[in-house]
Amino acid sequence: MRAIVTVIGKDAVGIIAGVCGLLAGQQVNILDISQTVMQEYFTMIMLVDTARCSLPFGELADELRAWGESRGLSVRIQHEDIFNAMHRI
Repeated sequence: MRAIVTVIGKDAVGIIAGVCGLLAGQQVNILDISQTVMQEYFTMIMLVDTARCSLPFGELADELRAWGESRGLSVRIQHEDIFNAMHRI
């Protein structure tokens, strides 16, 4: 299943490495990634494949959220279809 990961917060060293390492550790494949720094704010959106993930989706979401909160970041994951439905105009 494909999902969207979003990361928002103050820029700091290691954000991309940390998120990518966490995902790789759970066998989540990154299909596409876009990131930017706007002044001091870091934003990233990733399209990932969770088909081989070693955790249930809810536990993966909790792990990402906790990792982000410990670093002052908002890190969220949503099923691709839910993300698309929320962002349709």
